[in-house]
Amino acid sequence: MPYLYRAPGPQGHPAPRDARSTHSSGQSFEQLRQECLRKGVLFEDADFPANSSSLFYSERPQIPFVWKRPGEIVKNPEFILGGATRTDICQGELGDCWLLAAIASLTLNEKALARVVPLDQSFGPGYAGIFHFQFWQHSEWLDVVVDDRLPTFRDRLIFLHSADHNEFWSALLEKAYAKLNGSYEALKGGSVIEAMEDFTGGVAETFATKEAPENFYEILEKALKRGSLVGCSIDIRNSAESEARTPFGLIKGHAYTVTGIDRLNFRGQKTKLIRVRNPWGQVEWNGPWSDSSAEWRAVSPAEQQRLRHTALDDGEFWMAFSDFKAHFDKVEVCNLTPDALEEDALHKWEVTVHQGSWVRGSTAGGCRNFLDTFWTNPQIKLSLTEKDDGQDGCTLLVALMQKDRRKLKRFGANVLTIGYAIYQCPGKEEHLNKDFFRYHASQARSKTFVNLREVSDRFKLPPGQYILIPSTFEPHQEADFCVRIFSEKKAITQDLDGDVNVELPEPPRPTPRSQETEEHQQFRALFERVAGEDMEVTAEELRHVLNAELRKKKGIRFKQLSLVSCKNIISLMDTSGNGKLEFDEFKVFWDKLKAWTDLFLQFDADRSGTMSSYELRTALKAAGFQLSRPLLQLIVLRYADEDLQLGFDEFLICLVRLENASRVFQALSAKNKDFIRLNINEFITLTMNI
Repeated sequence: MPYLYRAPGPQGHPAPRDARSTHSSGQSFEQLRQECLRKGVLFEDADFPANSSSLFYSERPQIPFVWKRPGEIVKNPEFILGGATRTDICQGELGDCWLLAAIASLTLNEKALARVVPLDQSFGPGYAGIFHFQFWQHSEWLDVVVDDRLPTFRDRLIFLHSADHNEFWSALLEKAYAKLNGSYEALKGGSVIEAMEDFTGGVAETFATKEAPENFYEILEKALKRGSLVGCSIDIRNSAESEARTPFGLIKGHAYTVTGIDRLNFRGQKTKLIRVRNPWGQVEWNGPWSDSSAEWRAVSPAEQQRLRHTALDDGEFWMAFSDFKAHFDKVEVCNLTPDALEEDALHKWEVTVHQGSWVRGSTAGGCRNFLDTFWTNPQIKLSLTEKDDGQDGCTLLVALMQKDRRKLKRFGANVLTIGYAIYQCPGKEEHLNKDFFRYHASQARSKTFVNLREVSDRFKLPPGQYILIPSTFEPHQEADFCVRIFSEKKAITQDLDGDVNVELPEPPRPTPRSQETEEHQQFRALFERVAGEDMEVTAEELRHVLNAELRKKKGIRFKQLSLVSCKNIISLMDTSGNGKLEFDEFKVFWDKLKAWTDLFLQFDADRSGTMSSYELRTALKAAGFQLSRPLLQLIVLRYADEDLQLGFDEFLICLVRLENASRVFQALSAKNKDFIRLNINEFITLTMNI
């Protein structure tokens, strides 16, 4: 028999946890269904209404769509008729062949199919117009419910449909996936591996057929045997070639499914064949071993039956493996586990997941080409402590995925060009700075930066400590991301941007008047001039002197401090609680101001009078604040301008508020340990938002 496997992949593949319900009501599929049955109504999904907003976001329908339930289209609708098979997938008017190719591949794996398409639903008893499907998204399974109203024209389904017009599981699956991504239009254009991963939570590997290893046939044979999903396509050089037909009947830029692979005796020789399916359900290969080619006349009827060869124009065809490699450019394999297809042994894999964000101005540093900002990217420390069994190194597979880009298409978002690099860790438990990357090369990295949803590669590294840096190619590009790290032995990971550490120096003690230097006496004269007769500086007086003095300061961009900002300064320095600064308090602040001014000038790299938000992390650390990534992002959003620059007034206000929050936290914690339920990171974040 050819590898048409209904069997699942390796039994060791862990079953996913229960899927999380996603309906806005908070109710599960079964709760919603029972509610409809109790009320005697058919479910209508307000989260994905039967109107044009669920269809398109950038265009108007070219034909008048009518939303109908299956029972309004045919007399006896069936959810699944005679088993869910690849012939149930026929493409409609939507450019989502990549999705359909993945669904066709999914039908070859019963266990994976049953996860995505739960069998606890039908048009029989218990029917309430509601169905549900389960998809993997960024390390968790989601349960997506939909009503069964489908877009039609003249009583025919417009989009995905089954060859049997009474069967609706595939059309409803497409609708649920459209809901997951925001609309049907969001499904236009994509990579088959994207949907394959969403159907399995598996790990992607891509092969260029012209550069594939010598045992490529055996690799694909093993992939299908293990239940992996396999797709293939022909590259295009420009948009004009998209869906252009070759002389051999193949479609360029189109997603196909690999559905079988086998060898047969042909004229005394073993011939390698591979079976491919076009999701259109028609338009096939017309070269050697095509449906009606002369080669089949030399094959016995029994052998043809074993290979399930038919001469129908159903979109599925056999071809010689040599022709497959010559005509197709790319093969995408979604493995249910990260086991290498070149090896025979199956492994138990450990997996670690990190969620993160690239935020413009703080953590969107771009690739190593942009040294000034590369170091600001999120950094993940990776400890490989054990060698693989019988090996001299540690195997790991790193998969970096950008999140929700398809869903954000309606807002103009595109898939970003992403990749990652792995560096030897110098032993520090802190975020590495620019100088480290100036003088150290990476130990490993993704093969390329590419504009795909996910980039994954396999490595073998010596035991040790490493730093993994995920990034976009260009700096200042924003996205959420998910990193999955698979290893044969447990790898210990740590987010180097997750902790807050504040080291505030103790305020200096007042200098006795008899020991004051000349500089000190000059400063006292300044204070007396500002404070007036009561010898205390109010917020208004502080505002006046700071604005006057800082405007004179060369090398810094300064606008002015508000009265509120000066009240914050007094709140920081006022030890007596009277809302004013006495001489010693004013002196301590003035010394701080001088130190902070020097810091600002030090980190104004281009001498523009402003500080780049990317340098803010280092400047704050030098001032005693090591901040978590979310807190740093919050500060940049609040204080940086649209060009990601901070003037000295913003820098000063930021430092004052940080120090204020830190001192309050320390005071409250020391006074009553049970009073503060938040950690310092949460407390400072809360106060910075006030």
